[in-house]
Amino acid sequence: MSTPAPEKSSILIVDDIEENLVALEAVLGSLDLHVVRARSGEEALKAMLREEFAVVLLDVLMPGMDGFETAANIKRLDQTKDVPVILLTGTDAGTDYAYRGYAIGAADFLTKPFDPWLLRTKVNVFLELHRKNRQLAAQAEQLRRLLVADSKPGRSAADTTDTTDTTDTTDAAEAAGADWDRPAQDTGAKTPGGEPRLGDVAAQLAQIELLLRDAESSGRGTGSTGGTAGLADRIADLERVVGRLRVSDDG
Repeated sequence: MSTPAPEKSSILIVDDIEENLVALEAVLGSLDLHVVRARSGEEALKAMLREEFAVVLLDVLMPGMDGFETAANIKRLDQTKDVPVILLTGTDAGTDYAYRGYAIGAADFLTKPFDPWLLRTKVNVFLELHRKNRQLAAQAEQLRRLLVADSKPGRSAADTTDTTDTTDTTDAAEAAGADWDRPAQDTGAKTPGGEPRLGDVAAQLAQIELLLRDAESSGRGTGSTGGTAGLADRIADLERVVGRLRVSDDG
């Protein structure tokens, strides 16, 4: 079974001037991403409710809903509050612009004309963080399914086999330093068909939680945690459930 190509991350660029949107798109053209345009704050909010974005490049000086108000609305919505926002403004920006931007939760602030290399570098940091978080979330979902299947009484090894292609998530764990090739007997027993038992699941959940905590720490350095804190807390809850199931299983 062939592995499907991973989806490209999307980035939203927001500016009321068409020439600025064209310039931004040209600067970002060398990055492996999908660019979505918006010409106003209202249009940007609608786009964010329809699609998931890795980062938003948002012009401050726009008619109607300006960049500050748009960013504040983004940070108020549960669906979009974790998306990092980079504010863009001209050289005539007020002295308090940077303070106002960071106060409402912006991840970064750039003044036009900006260095194309610097912009691509900053955007790429958020793209990589977004990709890592998606891969870790996929690993967590895979383990959740394994846990549910393993905890049901009377299930055979064939019933609990997960046919989902996990090549991408395994590669992500290896890239992050997780040891997924460790023999199962080091972490728990197996079923007769070779499927990992609760002990193995608990160990892998612990590894993913550590990776998420590391990603959360890295995200603080760039101004955004990308939602890793909440996901890590859910993984910790799963670990506690596994622990109770192991006690029950041993009893």
